[in-house]
Amino acid sequence: MIDPGKFTGLTAVAASERLVADGPNELPRAGRRSALRIVLEVLREPMLALLLVGGVAYLLLGDLTEALVLLGFATFSVAVTVIQETRTEHVLEALRDLSSPRALVIRDGARVRVAGREVVRDDLLVLEQGDRIAADAVLVDANDLQTDESLLTGESLPVGKIVADAGDGTHRPGGDGQPFVYAGALIARGSGIARVLATGPHSEIGRIGQSLATLDTEAPRLRRETTRIVTWCAIGGGVIALLVVLLYGLLRGSWIEAVLAGIAIGMSMLPEEFPVVLTVFLAMGAWRIGKVGVLTRRAAAIETLGSATILCTDKTGTLTENRMSLAELWLPSGDALTLRPDAAVPDAFHHLIATAALASAVAPSDPMEIALHEARTAVSAIAPVVGKLAHAYALRPDLLAMSNIWDGGGTLTIAAKGAPEAIAKLCHLAPEALAAMTAAVETMAKRGIRVLAVATATPLDRHWRESQQDYDYALAGLVGLADPLRPSVVAAIAECRSAGIRVVMITGDYAATARSIATQAGIADGDVQTGTDLAALDDAQLAERLKSVTVFARIMPEQKLRIVQAFKADGEIVAMTGDGVNDAPSLKAAHIGIAMGKRGTDVAREASAMVLLEDDFGSIVQSVRLGRRIYDNIRKAMAFIFAVHVPIAGLALLPLFFGMPLLFGPIHIALLEMVIDPVCALVFEAERDEDDIMSRPPRDPVEPLFSLSMIVWSVFQGALAFAMLATIFFVETWNAMPEAELRALIFFALIAQIVALILVNRSFSASLREAFARHNAALRYVAVAIVGVAALILFTPQAQTLLKFGSIARSDMILAVGLGMVLLVLLECCKPFVRRLTAIVELARDRDVATAS
Repeated sequence: MIDPGKFTGLTAVAASERLVADGPNELPRAGRRSALRIVLEVLREPMLALLLVGGVAYLLLGDLTEALVLLGFATFSVAVTVIQETRTEHVLEALRDLSSPRALVIRDGARVRVAGREVVRDDLLVLEQGDRIAADAVLVDANDLQTDESLLTGESLPVGKIVADAGDGTHRPGGDGQPFVYAGALIARGSGIARVLATGPHSEIGRIGQSLATLDTEAPRLRRETTRIVTWCAIGGGVIALLVVLLYGLLRGSWIEAVLAGIAIGMSMLPEEFPVVLTVFLAMGAWRIGKVGVLTRRAAAIETLGSATILCTDKTGTLTENRMSLAELWLPSGDALTLRPDAAVPDAFHHLIATAALASAVAPSDPMEIALHEARTAVSAIAPVVGKLAHAYALRPDLLAMSNIWDGGGTLTIAAKGAPEAIAKLCHLAPEALAAMTAAVETMAKRGIRVLAVATATPLDRHWRESQQDYDYALAGLVGLADPLRPSVVAAIAECRSAGIRVVMITGDYAATARSIATQAGIADGDVQTGTDLAALDDAQLAERLKSVTVFARIMPEQKLRIVQAFKADGEIVAMTGDGVNDAPSLKAAHIGIAMGKRGTDVAREASAMVLLEDDFGSIVQSVRLGRRIYDNIRKAMAFIFAVHVPIAGLALLPLFFGMPLLFGPIHIALLEMVIDPVCALVFEAERDEDDIMSRPPRDPVEPLFSLSMIVWSVFQGALAFAMLATIFFVETWNAMPEAELRALIFFALIAQIVALILVNRSFSASLREAFARHNAALRYVAVAIVGVAALILFTPQAQTLLKFGSIARSDMILAVGLGMVLLVLLECCKPFVRRLTAIVELARDRDVATAS
């Protein structure tokens, strides 16, 4: 037992002066984002700004209907985004540890409990089992001390600490036999006294936190690409509006009417649907992903996750449950058992399990001892403990074994456990028995299992011997413990593989353990790269090694960052999962960082773009699926926008070329936009997954959001619709149909064409039957609204007068609806040819890329 009385520590005055000089022992942290700050950040988005400017412009022009539509969508988008991100901040605030851990220090010769932020350099920390270490320190006294440093190193098991002659030299977390302890680590067993070397930003945790300030968050690709599309569409709309003004003014001489006509066309061509699509889709996407247990700190990261090609994952607490469990048993007879969930344990192994538990602490905090007690409790056939603990021998540096002597009412029994070589020494094993045990230990170790040997002895009397070595022990067997995989991991990684996402493990744990867990999880076979070997590689050599390595073991924090940056330099889209402080730099550097919400540290959560609320690895795959779905639906919506504006622009320009009256004015275009905007924002957002969504490879990182082939396909759809409408226009004009009736016929025919374009663009591959059968509640509501508005116009004379519509015959309505059906059938028949042509173009492009490289 350690006697703190022989240490005096700092004086209270010296500690106060040092606190003022060095600052509090806490990490700098960004202030919580207020709702106002989130609103300002949202309003800085260029697409949303365009939406708001468009609405204000229409207000100034006096077009209240269109202005209200635009501003309504803007308000809705802002509200959804702010609510989602505010909710994220609230949850993160609840997850965050609001105060530093309290610390027991020695000052003026007495033990004093102080707030962790008040610990200073040269303070003496009193360390007890279960304490969280408040600062980096060096041991000056220790008794069987082990610390859990997994948050810093990724190692799944506690590491032993010793007292040694060590100053303030270079040292890093990880590995047994160090005299140094680190802030954030947990005392798993034993006790000690340590002199503080570094606090706050100067500690190991602090250095990792400071490195985050030098990293820039990756700018979302979707934002960049959409901004470019919006710019080009705005330019195109402006050119068409200017062309209308010139044509009308030159051909008809009325420049005032020409300007009004140009404004009407500009209204129809202003790409306000694009920012609607982006803001609503991403905000609603964050809401949908939140329903599967993932909080999205930055909504724009959703698309990036959906296009990820590499998923770098930590091991401890991410793939595994971060708790030990009994995995294998071995008896001196040679019998071995691999434990399975819910499988019965044969009677022959009961004595071994019971002895291992009796050799552990009565109230354990060490993960291995907890697992042994749980295993004993799970085997109901094992008799309950009878008696009390009479004496104990602790683990010592020269003998890595511990023994407990139990008094069972007159019967004394010793239960011992420890390192296999230590127990073998206690048992005085014969060479043959030692060889058999050593072979069993090596077999387990190769599978990443932590092995303890167990032995028993019977004291001759109650005169306890000075050392464990003074008793005659018999080997009871070996117990193997492992950190089990999370139940959802194997299926999740298999789905990642089918989706073309390469999973790579990056961990601070040992190579054998990491390879074993990777094999169990289903991570593809490949090379194992250790941190020591990695340090010897230059950037070119590392880039070459990345092609074959699937497990990185014994990796330090800065090496994780280097690996992520190397993957990015190779053109990969990198997602990174993690929970420890050591993961924070790589989480921020990755295209998308995914932190664990329950076990994750504050630094990791702050550095990430997404947070898993339940620490469920399977939620990542669901997020990938949703990310791909959202991206698909954005492309569908934009394809529809391109297609639908072709006939609108064509019908606006057509009468000008032939000296005929304009068909559509601002009120007609406003009505059309009331159809188009909800379709883009609601119908396509609610579309379900494509059948191949998780069996196709990720999107090529260099592929634009809207490829040339998609633009050509969209323009072809719109051109075909325009050609059919133009044909009707010329035929009915030739037949001298009155202008008001012609306007009504073309308007309803255009509505039917818009509905056809909706059905065509709902799926990339669905058949004509599926185009009608695919479930989409939002489409039903929009369809009912369209039918209701059409009926209102048809049966309300006031509406017809407002729109300058004439009465329309039943045959003309059948013709209008029929045009939509014909367009739907023609375009669905074209889909297989378009898919084959697109595949040929992509194959040729891939060949060109491969040849160039």
